[in-house]
Amino acid sequence: MVADDMAENSALTPTVLVVSGSTRSMSTNTALCRTAALCAPESITIEPYLSLASLPHFNPDDDHDPLPPAVEVLRARIASAAAVLFCTPEYAGTLPGSFKNLLDWTVGGTVLTDKPVAWVGVAADRKRGEGAHDTLATVLGSVQARVIADACRRIPVARELVSPDGLIHDSDIRTEIELVVARLGQAALST
Repeated sequence: MVADDMAENSALTPTVLVVSGSTRSMSTNTALCRTAALCAPESITIEPYLSLASLPHFNPDDDHDPLPPAVEVLRARIASAAAVLFCTPEYAGTLPGSFKNLLDWTVGGTVLTDKPVAWVGVAADRKRGEGAHDTLATVLGSVQARVIADACRRIPVARELVSPDGLIHDSDIRTEIELVVARLGQAALST
């Protein structure tokens, strides 16, 4: 009976993997990912992925078993998640190379195919971020991920709003994060 209850709770409590597209330790993107784990609705489990820098450079010749260990972990975490939320900065008008590298490693594994996904833009400057999100939309379309449009949002986070603990304590921003995660979690449950 306990195993049945645990399985039922697991089915009712989707896990959302929140992926930071930044390698900077105190980035606003990483802060949003860390904060999401604290302000998500109780009905959703958040697992931040903050290991972008550990991935080797993508090489199609290496995209076979056995995979590099960091890639194996990445694919397993995406596969086990009910949904994925991406939070990435923009560099030179597009995705940072390290984040594009992460996405390249997901293509061969098809782990994002039909997976509910969304993204959040945190750039405080309203003129930044669109190039990265347009490129991300293209990549997610290529891997046939299911983009949940009403969960994709701009939540500007000024650098001074990131506390020394690496979290965002602003209540308005936390409310916005909770809304995004709730919409993505609901989409995962309806799959």
